[in-house]
Amino acid sequence: MFKGNSGKLMVYASTGLPSRKRFESVKGAAKATAKQLNLDFELVRFERDASPIYVYYEEGEGDEPIPLYCDEGKKSDLEEISNALRKMMFVLSFHPKHTALRQMRRELLKLS
Repeated sequence: MFKGNSGKLMVYASTGLPSRKRFESVKGAAKATAKQLNLDFELVRFERDASPIYVYYEEGEGDEPIPLYCDEGKKSDLEEISNALRKMMFVLSFHPKHTALRQMRRELLKLS
């Protein structure tokens, strides 16, 4: 794995979430992906009726979080969500601004 912390994955979900299973699937996939890549994990709850659940990546403090995944209100399994997260992170690893992801590229490829 990687020595230092290279950012964090954040799950954004409303407090009025209609489906616990949807929430648990997204949260579990994001948390497992963060652990595999030595990233921090954060859960952000906001006041709103049921809405999609989002996963964002933030490389450093003060950086703009980048959306990686939206469940679009449908239930997906843990593996499908994890694959989607890793694929988006792999694509982002080619952007010159995301040096931490570039360092993870080989690991991201192995996990996909």
